[in-house]
Amino acid sequence: MEGESKEKTEGEELPPETSTEETEGEEEAAVEEEKEEAEEAEEEAEREELEEDIVEERFYVVPLSKAWTSPRRKRTPRAIRILRSFIKRHMKTENVVITNEVNERIWSRGIEKPPRKIRVRVVRDSEGVVRVHLAEG
Repeated sequence: MEGESKEKTEGEELPPETSTEETEGEEEAAVEEEKEEAEEAEEEAEREELEEDIVEERFYVVPLSKAWTSPRRKRTPRAIRILRSFIKRHMKTENVVITNEVNERIWSRGIEKPPRKIRVRVVRDSEGVVRVHLAEG
C-alpha cells in the first residue's frame, strides 16, 4: 500500500503537459527573436566598420569568358585567377582579398561551368588592402 500512495502523490505533483508545451513554444520564440536581433546588430557593426575604412570603392563587371578556353576541370580555378589579375590591373595593387561570397558565386555551378561574367564591388581600405565583394542587385 505504501508503494501505491507514492505513485499517486507523484502523479498529482506533475503539471499538465499542455502548459509546459506552451511555455516551451514561447521560450523558443523569444530565443529566436533575440538571435535575430543579435545578428542584425552584428551586421550593422560590420557595415559601420567597413564604411569607416573605405578609401576607394568601385564597381566592375569582370569578364570570365576566357576561362572557358581551358579544359573543363580547370575552368573555375582559372576564373578565380582571371578575377584576381583583373583587380590587380585595375586597382594597381598586389594585396587582393576575394571574399567568400564571390568565391561561392564563381564555384556555385561547379568546377566545369563558371559564370561568363561577374559583377563585383571592389573596396580599398586605409591599409591598402583591396577586398572584392559581390555587387548587390
